Amino acid sequence: MVDSATGNSRRQYLKTVGAAGAAGMTGLAGCTAFGGSGGSGTLTIGATVPETGSFSSLGQDVRRGYELGVARMNDQLDQEVEIVIQDDESSADQVRQSLQQITSNNDVDMIWGSFSSLLVTAGSAFAENQGIPFLGAFFAFEGPHRNEGYEWTYSPFPKSRDVARSTQGLLELIPEDERPSRVGIWEPNSGWGAEQADAWESTLSDAGYDVVLRETFSLGSEDFSTLISQSQSQEVEILLSNPTPPGGITSINQMQANDYTPEVLKYVRAADPTAWWSALGQKGAYACMCPGWVPGMTGNGNTDLQSAYESEYGLDQGQLIPTAVGGAYNVAQVALQATQAAESTDPGAYQSALRETEFGTVIGDFTFESNGLPTEGELTAPTGQWWDGGQHTVYPDVDGDAAMDFEYPMTPWGER
Repeated sequence: MVDSATGNSRRQYLKTVGAAGAAGMTGLAGCTAFGGSGGSGTLTIGATVPETGSFSSLGQDVRRGYELGVARMNDQLDQEVEIVIQDDESSADQVRQSLQQITSNNDVDMIWGSFSSLLVTAGSAFAENQGIPFLGAFFAFEGPHRNEGYEWTYSPFPKSRDVARSTQGLLELIPEDERPSRVGIWEPNSGWGAEQADAWESTLSDAGYDVVLRETFSLGSEDFSTLISQSQSQEVEILLSNPTPPGGITSINQMQANDYTPEVLKYVRAADPTAWWSALGQKGAYACMCPGWVPGMTGNGNTDLQSAYESEYGLDQGQLIPTAVGGAYNVAQVALQATQAAESTDPGAYQSALRETEFGTVIGDFTFESNGLPTEGELTAPTGQWWDGGQHTVYPDVDGDAAMDFEYPMTPWGER
């Protein structure tokens, strides 16, 4: 992607964009093959990312993934590509306001989502109302796809059912005679929280696990003492939840204070950002997550992503690419392949291409169902695990340099 012949110029280009705090990024190719819907001949993408607010620890990573992806699109397409990005402040209202401003000032052909089901569904609702093709990762919530009558929304990302299936696969890495069986689910009081809890309970119960605890808590809560006490009394060995990053970090500190260590801990979204390790250090080790993409995966452009990221942003010895970069880059890969298939930036042509094309991206190979879900069973949600300050692929069994064996059981806090 960014080879020795082009890396310096593109790195300088990206630095220029960043220095300007730019909302816009124009591609390098310049020639036009298809002609944009607005008549400019440029493929224009609108997006918001959470650069401030509760999800801000992921904002820079999503932006970088988008920027690397747009650079790839400009390398591959005979058409100029630009992306216009604004901070959504981790607020659904601000997502809508920012997209309104972006589309009012630009002839936008496609919209890319933000981070988390809350923000991505806000962007999707705007795109559906405007009749603009929408791609959103970091969005595991299946309910909106089934209930909102999506026509323009497509989500190249593992969904709740995939996360649950991946959790079962992770646990089956443990020898059967050592495998824990007592499952506890901490369920956020949100639509996705209930959906993910249902998927975990159903999938793991059918596989023979004993779900001994399922309790709801409020997103934004700073007191997990009751849930910890209940988990201790129910002897929960496998703790599963999908809190926000600040909530997840707080709960780990309170587990240590209350001397409770589950044998397996999987925190979807909470353990996604690098802020997890910055805040917790070794206390954050062993934690698993399902962020859509994890260092260690191979094929479908993973080598290009690695070299491009290192060239553009640099990596210290042993440092790994943040997971959200890969998830965002995967969105751009879908957009690239859809544009090539559509041979037009007409919204209807994109819609047909998204419905009919088989995509190959850094997260896997997949098609879309008519409601925008990745076709069931095609994506294996990779599970990552924090170890030595990096997130490594532990499931599925892949042979990338950053992959590793699943570390189990968690070492008690007092022995670290």
